[in-house]
Amino acid sequence: MPELFRDPLERALASAVAAMSLSRGMFFAVSALYFTRGVGLSAAVVGIGLTVAGGVGVLASYAGGRLSDRCGADRLQQWALAANGAALLGYAFAGNLVSFVLVAACVSATRGLQSTAQMTLLARWYVGPERVAVRARLRVVMNVLIGVGTLLAGLALMVDTTTAYRLTVVLVGAITILGTIPLIGLRRRVTGLAARMDAAASPAASRGPSPLRDRTYVTSTILNAVLAIHFGLTTVGIPLWVADHTEAPTIVVSALLLVNTAYVALFQVRASRGTQDLRTAGRSVRRAGLLLFTACLLFATAGHLTVAAAIAVLFLAALASSAAETQAEAGGWGMAFELADPTRAGAYQGLSQTGNALALMLAPAVVTTTAIDHGTPGWIALGVLFAATGAATAAVANRAAARRDECAAPVGPTPT
Repeated sequence: MPELFRDPLERALASAVAAMSLSRGMFFAVSALYFTRGVGLSAAVVGIGLTVAGGVGVLASYAGGRLSDRCGADRLQQWALAANGAALLGYAFAGNLVSFVLVAACVSATRGLQSTAQMTLLARWYVGPERVAVRARLRVVMNVLIGVGTLLAGLALMVDTTTAYRLTVVLVGAITILGTIPLIGLRRRVTGLAARMDAAASPAASRGPSPLRDRTYVTSTILNAVLAIHFGLTTVGIPLWVADHTEAPTIVVSALLLVNTAYVALFQVRASRGTQDLRTAGRSVRRAGLLLFTACLLFATAGHLTVAAAIAVLFLAALASSAAETQAEAGGWGMAFELADPTRAGAYQGLSQTGNALALMLAPAVVTTTAIDHGTPGWIALGVLFAATGAATAAVANRAAARRDECAAPVGPTPT
């Protein structure tokens, strides 16, 4: 994939993301079994502990923006990724509820810091369409390597012993730490990076307005966070719905997840083209809302069909949901970058990532209490929420673009 490696910084980021995503895919596959069998916790306790840790991650995502402005987003990303790897290694030594929650909180916090630092680095170094394009290419790497990691973890699942799961967790931490190697010495290898990353460390920049006072940015963050709840469909909604509420065999869940991974890998970069323009970004998010509405209706319909028909409709729903994901991400990135004050990139990206972290924390509960608990009416309610949110987000983007056009318009009499 030569397109992924256009410059030294992008090559370093792609390598780091590859290592981090490979380890994340391995961890996703074995974590639930390791926590219940290896650590000896109940599924309910694991859920509560991870929710608490998710709250810590939300706070860390916001703090990561301030730290990126103060100490440099490149430095923070490297330190946070190393700390995340060390925290993941800590799971191998967790033996009770207290140690599990502490380790989970550290994992979530360092992940939040790393995510915000990466977005800030992209916002500061790249300009115009390249910012969204690089972010899209990195997401392709992430999705593919998460899939590879999940497949590799299948070896541990085949052995199905606590020792195998613990060894996998150790490998997860070690691979994550190795991901910091491409980030070492970036300031020496990339001319001008240090000056760009340290631009916000000046007293004048640190006294700039808070993004919390920027009503347009706050509104955009909230709306895009609501739309990001759709990730709960992939992680929770689809597996539970297929297994318990349709006639389709459970193995279909794996096939649907594969459809999502393949679709994002093939079309995320294409979906991101042009979304550096606010109006285009708004249209992309609105399109995502409508696609999610369609996907929710299809998922609901699958619950009333025979085996063959249910499988066919589920695949159509997965395609619609995957298309929505690429559109929502592309539009959300464009708005997060273009609506931000460039002098305070860290603070603004910190707020944006806080919204994403909060959405990911709440998504399982929202999806289960609507679609899974109430069936077809719940799916319809969820679809209407997504469609309305997409339309409202497009309205915010259009309004912001109109204000920008007014500010850029020449003042004074028009020459004849």
